[in-house]
Amino acid sequence: MKRTTLWPLLFLVAFIAYSQNAKKVKILDEMIQQGMTDWKIPGLAAVVVKNGEVVFKKTYGIKSIKTKGPVNGETLFAMASTTKAMVAMALGILVDEGKVDWNDKVVDHLPGFQLSDPYIAADARIKDLLTHNLGIANADVLWVLDSVTTSETLKRFKHTKKAYPLRGGFIYQNIMYAAAGEVIEALSGEPWHEFIKKRLFKPLNMNRSQAQAMNILKVGNYVTPHYNFEEDGVQVVDRNYSDQVGAAGMMWSSIDDISNYLRFILNRGMQNQDTILQPKTFETLFQPHTLIPENQFYPTTKLTKPNWLSYGLGWFQHDYRGEKLDFHTGSLPGLIAIAGVLHDKNTAVYVFGNMDHAELRHAILYQAMDLFAFEDDSTDWHSKIFGLYESRKKDGEKREQKQNKERNNNTKPTLALYEYIGIYQHPLIGNLEISVNNDILKLDFNKFDQVDASHWHYDTFSTIPNKRWTSPSKMTFHLNDKGEVATLDFMGYTFTKTD
Repeated sequence: MKRTTLWPLLFLVAFIAYSQNAKKVKILDEMIQQGMTDWKIPGLAAVVVKNGEVVFKKTYGIKSIKTKGPVNGETLFAMASTTKAMVAMALGILVDEGKVDWNDKVVDHLPGFQLSDPYIAADARIKDLLTHNLGIANADVLWVLDSVTTSETLKRFKHTKKAYPLRGGFIYQNIMYAAAGEVIEALSGEPWHEFIKKRLFKPLNMNRSQAQAMNILKVGNYVTPHYNFEEDGVQVVDRNYSDQVGAAGMMWSSIDDISNYLRFILNRGMQNQDTILQPKTFETLFQPHTLIPENQFYPTTKLTKPNWLSYGLGWFQHDYRGEKLDFHTGSLPGLIAIAGVLHDKNTAVYVFGNMDHAELRHAILYQAMDLFAFEDDSTDWHSKIFGLYESRKKDGEKREQKQNKERNNNTKPTLALYEYIGIYQHPLIGNLEISVNNDILKLDFNKFDQVDASHWHYDTFSTIPNKRWTSPSKMTFHLNDKGEVATLDFMGYTFTKTD
């Protein structure tokens, strides 16, 4: 008799749980659809894993505005900088095998490792490659404006200036993750991307994932990057294949594969009954390793109001509703991602998109955490975050208007345009060749990246946005005492004219 009366109760409990989850799914789904419209995102994929189970997984829109092919669970998106967490995990596997310690000196495993500051180079530890507090300035121009090997990229990096004492600050540093990839190869005897394929992708059944960006062309079903040019609308932009810094952010994956990855994270380094990362090592990945100044964190702090901001090994961190949130964005031209984990709530979120800096990703992260981790549907995160970035956009427009007012339209270059023609060199970036066509300066970086520039005022020119250079940048020429062009200031670097 008792067993007979128990079944209706169990059915009622199951029905209530199903109804509650269906409501959460509906709220998140509707928010995403509205957000895609407002942010003009062509395609998106999102997943939420709770207690090891997928409680939300949906794909939206199209892979490209040109081909119109629909996004599905196997469609590849750029992981971008969410790659970093996996690279840290790969090093963690080698720590577990006793091949390296987090506090080993980098030079002990990469004897050719050099930096502009010899002391930092000599004392830098393996862990320092992953925490963005090495003390050296950012040098992303190395892979944005050239396509040399990883080895050559690291050689050039030694020309990057010291910005602060070792472990005495925070500057986001992609190039040191490329160095971490080299450490993996030195320790394992195989390229970092092969190591990750064997030791992470394969055991996690991430069968569509690619550790090298160029490989997506072979396997197919991948998205195209897009940018909203405002007046000209949403357009396809060039895809980035900078595999020379691949360990910093060039891996691609699908939302189906990422679901397995999130389960693995929530299972704290275990895959089924297999231990891929020892508990101590797994915990080390998510421990705060360096504090981050608020002005170098995400604008969303204005809404989340955290008490502390830190960085683990491949993870940004802050307190959210009394819990530690580990997360990381990924951004490449025209492509975005975000991963987030609330370990103590056994909830993880991941989002892919193919629209440049579509910050709907942040809204999805916090909305999903509210719904599935905290059982709270009181906040419309899309409205809050969209409003925040619209305000920032207006601030940017005001700065641009102010800059335009400072422009003197009644000036011309000191010299005839042909006198600016030549090759300009910088030891970090390489060569910049300038030619002229129809009153336009044509800039060619290392015969790899090109952009045009028009006269701004005096000896300052401004780049003209294109599918790779989506925002204008100012460049200023300087003359020597003979009245000839001697140097060029561009993007914070001074190039010397060599001919």
